[in-house]
Amino acid sequence: MVYTITFNPALDYVMKTEKLITGKVNRSSSEYLVAGGKGINVSMLLTELSVENTALGFVGGFTGEKIKAILEEKGIDCDFVEIDGESRINVKIKADEETELNAKGPEISGNEVEELLSKLEKTNENDIIVLSGSVPKGVGDNIYCKIAEKIKGKLVVDAEKNLLLDTLKYKPFLVKPNHIELGEMFDADITTPDDAIEFAKKLVLMGAENVVVSMAEKGGVFVNKKDAFYMEAPKGKVINSTGAGDSLVAGFIAEYVASGNVEKALRMGVICGSASAFSENLATKEEIIKLLTILK
Repeated sequence: MVYTITFNPALDYVMKTEKLITGKVNRSSSEYLVAGGKGINVSMLLTELSVENTALGFVGGFTGEKIKAILEEKGIDCDFVEIDGESRINVKIKADEETELNAKGPEISGNEVEELLSKLEKTNENDIIVLSGSVPKGVGDNIYCKIAEKIKGKLVVDAEKNLLLDTLKYKPFLVKPNHIELGEMFDADITTPDDAIEFAKKLVLMGAENVVVSMAEKGGVFVNKKDAFYMEAPKGKVINSTGAGDSLVAGFIAEYVASGNVEKALRMGVICGSASAFSENLATKEEIIKLLTILK
């Protein structure tokens, strides 16, 4: 089983308009709701790829109920902690430029954190647990480490700087920084695949079993103690980069679960990330298959 954890899920209210004029009344041409959050994005893509998974995290209020309803409609198993607060709503305006207004989200109590940790006691060594995204108020910056201590399965970490670095002592199965985040970890400017490989090797020496570095339109690299290789991204028009990194994580996991081959897993990850970047929302299975067919 794959478990994804989203500490601060959101209901994203997406509005389209031809042009956004600040200080004036603007009217949308269309609008829709999506469930947001890095772990949720991973769950969405895993489900598109027919990988069984369970979404964990914190939800509350009517927005939390809507988030769960959206996921359940997609066939995703949900096991969220129900909190006293209200899950956040983010507003995303798609006009000639894209503008976002993201809410800070609810504060999580100590008891709610403990309830999440108790849910993870059921994991076993064959499970994969995906930890990604920022930490809301009340949870504590050590939550990644607490979860790493609690779980029995393979840990996947996709997070910024210290949240990721602090987990390396637990020897995570996979860490997935992007090239900017990797550069921030080592105060370096990472612009090429060779740069990414060089600094990814440092993460392996610090404890990571496998490292994938996403490099936007350049693709991604993979490094472990034995291998280091680069996968170029397919060409296409980038429509929406939100969720592309999460899609890469999902694609890597899906192929690794199927074949155990890390080179194939990186290829699938890069293809899934690109398919989402070329789509208005997260990629569908059909869009992923189309890219796979083109690249064969």
